[in-house]
Amino acid sequence: MKRQTSRKSGFTLVEIMIVVAIIGLLAAIAIPNFIRARTTSQKNACINNLRQIDGAKHQWALESGGTGSATPTAANITPYLGRGANGSLSSVFCPADTAKGFTTSYNPGIGDLSTAPICSIVGTNGGHALP
Repeated sequence: MKRQTSRKSGFTLVEIMIVVAIIGLLAAIAIPNFIRARTTSQKNACINNLRQIDGAKHQWALESGGTGSATPTAANITPYLGRGANGSLSSVFCPADTAKGFTTSYNPGIGDLSTAPICSIVGTNGGHALP
């Protein structure tokens, strides 16, 4: 005589609900931290671009004999941005800028030599200056 035992393997509804609840809890903790980290990295990249623009302005002034009231243009500072032999403005933009352009991120950000460049995209007050 054979005994037939039907043993169905699988997960119960309660076990699946517990797993889904744990995954939801982990996601609720992780997503805000991810967004905060992304925002911080965008701000840091923008601040580094501002430093690079400010350094390019001062290097241009040293080489061209500009005074504190001299106002370089984007074309003047392009060779000093360190983006290859000829320099380039195409990769100098605020990461939060949807247009991905220098003029929409930092214009009027060049200014005269005594004025620090300003980002017009990132910041709580509409932009932030070079620290």
